[in-house]
Amino acid sequence: MTLAAGTVFYADCPARAAIEIIGDKWAAVTLFALADGPKRHGELVTLIGGISRKVLTHTLRRLQENGLIDRQAFAEAPPRVEYSLTELGRTLDEPIRMLTTWAREHGEAILDYRDTTGRP
Repeated sequence: MTLAAGTVFYADCPARAAIEIIGDKWAAVTLFALADGPKRHGELVTLIGGISRKVLTHTLRRLQENGLIDRQAFAEAPPRVEYSLTELGRTLDEPIRMLTTWAREHGEAILDYRDTTGRP
């Protein structure tokens, strides 16, 4: 196999950096949760089963630092903050939906394989 310039196998490839960001356990789920519009932190915690507030905060910050989501603070009492997808973040909607569809269709097969092989 011949590797072309810019291949994701290279450590300095921008595509590899992007894959590392969205490949995080909670990143795709968080992006998917924001696909239908802005959400508050508490809404996201409720919507995303199994995520802690601390991990969600870390995930949101990382996605924001990489230009995939916006954080908007409203000058209200009590303070209100909403998270939404940026234009760049919205470009991930279709790929994440495709991955979600694949996971729904094949998730059971993965769990069955684990059960039959005794792997975690």
